[in-house]
Amino acid sequence: MPPRYFEAFSPGHGRTSPRSAFSSSAPRIDLTGPWAFRFSPTGLDETDGFEHPAFPDGDWDRLPVPAHWQLRGHGKPVYLNIPHPIPLDPPYVPDENPTGDYRRVFDLPDSWAGTPAVVRFEGVESCARVWLNGVELGVTLGSRLAAEFDVTDTLRPGRNVLAVRVHQYSSGTYLEDQDTWRLAGIIRDVSLLARPADGIRDVFVHADYDVATGAGRLRIDVDTDVEATIDVPALGVTGASATETFSFDGVRPWSAEEPHLYDAVIATPGEEARVRIGFRTVAVTESGILTVNGRRVVLRGVNRHEFHPDRGRCVTVEDMRDDVLSMKRHNINAVRTSHYPPHPAFLDLCDEYGLWVMLECDLETHGFEMTQPEPWLGNPSDDPRWREAYLDRAERTVERDKNHASVISWSLGNEAGDGRNLAAMASWIRERDPSRPLHYEGDRLGRYVDLYGEMYRTPANVSRIGRGLLRPGETFYPAADGEGDPADEPRNRMPYIYTEFAHAMGNGPGALAEYMQLCDRYPRVQGGFVWEWKDQGLRTTDDRGRTFFAYGGDFGEDLHDGNFICDGLAFPDGTPSPGLLEYRKVIEPVVIGPGSTPDRLRVRNRYDLVDLSHLRFAWSLTRDGVLLDEGTLATPDLNAGEETEIPLPSAARNGGGDGEHWLTVQAELAKPATWAPEGHVVAWGQVPLPPSGGEAVRAVLGTGLQAAEYAGARLLLGPARFDRRTGRLLGLGDHAFDGPRLSLWRAPTDNDRAWSQRDAMYWEARGLQRLRHRTVSVDPDTEGLTVVVRSAASAADCGYLTTYRWETDGRRLRLRVHTEPVGHWPERDDRFQESMVEADLPPEQYAELVRRNRAPSLARIGLHWELPGEWSWVDWFGAGPGEAYPDSRRAARVGRFRAGVDELQTPYVRPQDNGNRADVRWAEIVDAEGAGLRVEGAELFNLAARRWSDGHLAQARHQTDLTAGPTVHLHTDHVVQGLGSGAVGPGVLPGYRLEVRPADFTFVLTALSAE
Repeated sequence: MPPRYFEAFSPGHGRTSPRSAFSSSAPRIDLTGPWAFRFSPTGLDETDGFEHPAFPDGDWDRLPVPAHWQLRGHGKPVYLNIPHPIPLDPPYVPDENPTGDYRRVFDLPDSWAGTPAVVRFEGVESCARVWLNGVELGVTLGSRLAAEFDVTDTLRPGRNVLAVRVHQYSSGTYLEDQDTWRLAGIIRDVSLLARPADGIRDVFVHADYDVATGAGRLRIDVDTDVEATIDVPALGVTGASATETFSFDGVRPWSAEEPHLYDAVIATPGEEARVRIGFRTVAVTESGILTVNGRRVVLRGVNRHEFHPDRGRCVTVEDMRDDVLSMKRHNINAVRTSHYPPHPAFLDLCDEYGLWVMLECDLETHGFEMTQPEPWLGNPSDDPRWREAYLDRAERTVERDKNHASVISWSLGNEAGDGRNLAAMASWIRERDPSRPLHYEGDRLGRYVDLYGEMYRTPANVSRIGRGLLRPGETFYPAADGEGDPADEPRNRMPYIYTEFAHAMGNGPGALAEYMQLCDRYPRVQGGFVWEWKDQGLRTTDDRGRTFFAYGGDFGEDLHDGNFICDGLAFPDGTPSPGLLEYRKVIEPVVIGPGSTPDRLRVRNRYDLVDLSHLRFAWSLTRDGVLLDEGTLATPDLNAGEETEIPLPSAARNGGGDGEHWLTVQAELAKPATWAPEGHVVAWGQVPLPPSGGEAVRAVLGTGLQAAEYAGARLLLGPARFDRRTGRLLGLGDHAFDGPRLSLWRAPTDNDRAWSQRDAMYWEARGLQRLRHRTVSVDPDTEGLTVVVRSAASAADCGYLTTYRWETDGRRLRLRVHTEPVGHWPERDDRFQESMVEADLPPEQYAELVRRNRAPSLARIGLHWELPGEWSWVDWFGAGPGEAYPDSRRAARVGRFRAGVDELQTPYVRPQDNGNRADVRWAEIVDAEGAGLRVEGAELFNLAARRWSDGHLAQARHQTDLTAGPTVHLHTDHVVQGLGSGAVGPGVLPGYRLEVRPADFTFVLTALSAE
């Protein structure tokens, strides 16, 4: 059987040459909206004549364009990460190839008579065959790449019929194995564009900025057959010839921090093209530093898929603007368009609001990494039959988006292995546009790229890279030692970019601060892109009418990758997750902290290019979380990269007095910006003030400890009641509840379950999720009560032995806890962990960190309480207002906070441990009238409260699976383990791992009556 057009190695046929996207005065007809649509679950070759104008389509469905047909009742979504959705049999696809036929009727105005025209598709997934009025125009592949077909000779006056056959799978599917939902359809805008004979075929803007003089140089290449003129009113250019090169003594440069654009009009007798020009110069210095406008930049960025929970990849301009505004408000300054060119309007917004963009080609062949008997067998990247398709994708990417000031780098694609076709793409792009450096993570030896990028390297690995210690031939993935002198390794003289890092799946990521601190330490380490921007959960309704966000497996797929698609800093509806709030804090462009003396603050300007004149500094002073005073400070006069010290406000220099005094300083917008209102907080810092009376003493009793007394089946100790046999606390004052038991486990996070961490596997093998408790002894005495309990799981010989010492002064109840491991806790066997430790540490320190990585781990050491369900409010003094964990707590500030138990939950798409509040001094868990329990810690403790147990939380697949019970489950933990980023990448770093070890901690309890 001869090859079918959707199974060809070529990228299609019939398209016109790719060109830049620009605003034109030429007539345009918008062809979005409802189209007639017919779906077939199998692949179709020949048509039944549907492309002809007279074909009857009255009984067809109506489908909006743009849209995915799977989200409109035709077929089902499928989520896969690495595997291809079809057998690896390139370039062929299965007979079960969902296919959609589209028809769109439109009327051509009389004014278009004789006008050359093209029909333009901004994106069709994955292969489209196109007809106009029954005449075939051609075939296009490249799902997120623009395609234009000349329709000059096929347009008719009056009624016209545009027909499109779309195949979900094609040869292009082998080149588009991106980690996202596998969906199909006409996914972006369609339009009919007049192309006047005396018009403009293409425009290429070259706008360079001279850092030394502030001068600008402008050249615009105009592809036209007639005379063209250029107007740039703000620069005094009017009616100049398009063949000129312009020099300006002074221009305002474009940057992500000050995105100044100049409006320009290029005109011919038949057309005006409008472009927005940003003067900027991107370069890589001889010492391997990526610069823009002569300044080193740090990419504090995200990887962004196009996604909306209702429309999939069919996003609107409003959706895109929401993304950009949220990024700006969370201090994000860069975007990698993973893993394809975005809708062109997104780049317009990046130009306007200011974001550095790494523009990525629509290319990924990741499924070939899983081939047997060796990885990457048959990979198209090194197969000359695919060369034309690779070069076509590179050309269409660059030509469409070459005029965007925000695009400072081209990326060849993602996870497509290595090979000659990628090198050919790099060569073509470098010749066409030498003004931007090239990136491709798969070129791990840096042979044909300008930016050395890697994914998910540990901070220890990054440290070696930053110090220029790579040996020739050394790679991390796959692991290869290399040999020779690092001075001979070109990658040691290249900028290093975190192509993807800090995988934001579920509760996490951890260690963001550690990664970004390396950018301060090593000039060539220049930041990068968190994976990823947004959870890609599809909004779905179950059979009970409840709405939830669906992920892999929720649509009956026979092959899927579960909730791995929910790995974003924002939830599917755009709500910021705690991870996004943490990232905002870690990457804030102003650092505010303690100075060299107690009466001074240190302020550092971490912007790449601008000073701090657009900010105002507001301060507030609190005592034990209660506001005492507030005011403003003079804005420090700091250029980019500078720092200084300033005096504390006088109210904060007068001594702390009794209680905990904290000074909080916020850097706010002094006036509205295009992306946020006046007063928007850009950065903040907190400084504790030393108390005048020495360190605060917490969780103490009054004098005169009381004796425990028997009362039938109970033991009484002042206001407390205990079970005589087990020693369990049954109530305090007028309140009855189920007192504390040792807790060592949490509902595993996605990172806990991860392949590179495997903590959940270790915990569950020890049975920590199903502890049984045996009371060893209950010993009342004249000053209290001592209860000893052994906690372990069925069939396990390891556990914990806990001594609870209870004391009271008649009003308050103190609990001293000593707990220690017993039995055999086997060492973890984690072959990935040692790479997380910096290899050239002193031998003793290195050995200790390796030991800690291999040591048995716990999720928490603390107490689990079961309290009345009506105790639904929590007040606390500690870190907040949001959740925080040891390696993700920069975004939490010390203060007094109040929230309902339901508000304390973070609704991760797949339920998992969440809601931990850190550094708590005291907390009150009360009902609406204020009756309940006050818990004070002698040490800072962790707090979590929810209406379901950890077991129920771990069993739930979706938030709709969680139903409130009659009990509030309270956790007061002495210590919890960090989060890590192990779902992909490093697990919990050594300093945040919780080893199996003894612990001692103390709480004081007070029964609260209704106010």
